[in-house]
Amino acid sequence: MTMPPPLPEELFASQPVAVQTYLRQLEAFATQLAAQVAQLEAKLQQNSSNSSRPPSSDGPQHKRGVPRPPSQRRRGGQTGHSKHDRVILPPDQVVDYKPSHCGRSGTSLAGDDPEPSIDQVIELPEKLRWVTHHRRHTLDCPLCQARTTAAPVPEAANGFGPRIQAATAYFSGVGRLSKRTIALLFADLYDIPMALGSVRKLEARTSLALHSIHDEALNHTQTRDANVDETGWKQGKKKAWLWAAVTRLVIVFLIRRHRNRGAFDELVGSAPGVLTTDRYSVYTHLPSEKRQICWAHLRRDFQAMIDRRDPGSGVGEELLLHADILAQEWGKVRAGTRTRTWFQREILPWLREEVHLLLESGSLCGGSKTAGVCNELLSLEASLWTFASRPGVEPTNNAAERAIRHAVCWRKTSYGTDSERGSRFVERILTVVASCRPQGRDVLEFLTQAITAHQNGSQKPSILGDGA
Repeated sequence: MTMPPPLPEELFASQPVAVQTYLRQLEAFATQLAAQVAQLEAKLQQNSSNSSRPPSSDGPQHKRGVPRPPSQRRRGGQTGHSKHDRVILPPDQVVDYKPSHCGRSGTSLAGDDPEPSIDQVIELPEKLRWVTHHRRHTLDCPLCQARTTAAPVPEAANGFGPRIQAATAYFSGVGRLSKRTIALLFADLYDIPMALGSVRKLEARTSLALHSIHDEALNHTQTRDANVDETGWKQGKKKAWLWAAVTRLVIVFLIRRHRNRGAFDELVGSAPGVLTTDRYSVYTHLPSEKRQICWAHLRRDFQAMIDRRDPGSGVGEELLLHADILAQEWGKVRAGTRTRTWFQREILPWLREEVHLLLESGSLCGGSKTAGVCNELLSLEASLWTFASRPGVEPTNNAAERAIRHAVCWRKTSYGTDSERGSRFVERILTVVASCRPQGRDVLEFLTQAITAHQNGSQKPSILGDGA
């Protein structure tokens, strides 16, 4: 917005007091209006690279990165690239094929190849349904003529076996299918009739079976270093929040109505390890030695400084460069080509000093938003580098963001959950499935074991596995 040129000092002084007052008010209003316009323009320029907005919200006008020049290489896999072989599964059937004669001389052949070539074919069994009739007989007493019926069989109480119950819970809580779609899926693919009410009951029973397992996972993450994040959710027609805590092998989800300190404390407990977070205000009470600020979020903040095209853009460019240097050098530590000691000795001292000087420079620049961010980071400076001295802690909370993204797909398709009971089911099934994946555990088998143990009153499987 273009400001009108100010009146010359002599001309302004010659005006009546009322006119001078009016001109001052007009100038103040114009300044305020220009600031508001600048804020709105900056908001219009927000995208996934300079804010917390997801990539799916980017419009077609947003170009991701600088276009690369056309490559001179041919399409497809390049010479020397690592192979991605097909996974060979344990066979249920083996059919051997042996040549009877030599392809060159025609001589008869015999014997076995110790390492034959395998052409694997994966197929579904012809019959996907297994039905058991538990027939309870009623017999007459020859002495008193009373009729006695065999006691009900516990595993037949639900009408469906634990594996079908586990699959139903997976389709609903992870596969994001509606109850009607699940009923149609079982009817069309498995020839299993299932009413909508049965789907709802199986979900509820699975939620009960996973209650103590979810508690076990939550208690575990509350004593470990974790990546923490949260995102919007819906419970019925009301706003809610999905919280996630990600440790090395266990991932926990909570759905709560609020995005506040109380919900956060429920997630991390009273004595958590080092938590990697963004700069949301609910985390500010954490001491510096218990918090790692996410550099992936900082990188977006630095890009926003550049995109504002104000006096702070130069500082933003330098900070972004240093964030990329950090990512590159720390990537060597993560890949195992460099040690943490090397990073602490060769990279951390000068990188930390230069970032500090840049933040000080940014706090004094003419861009108000850039100055505000730099001042905030100076107050949190110790938490920018916690990862360097804490084994296992990463400089980003990308793991939590990935876990959230997987879960949010459920919300975008099904618009959240309808009730408190539905939220408990979703947070429990997502916790179990997300924790089984990094441990390499069979999700369906784990769910089936948990459901069977709940029905029988026996010991449930542990979500912690052997390595957690």
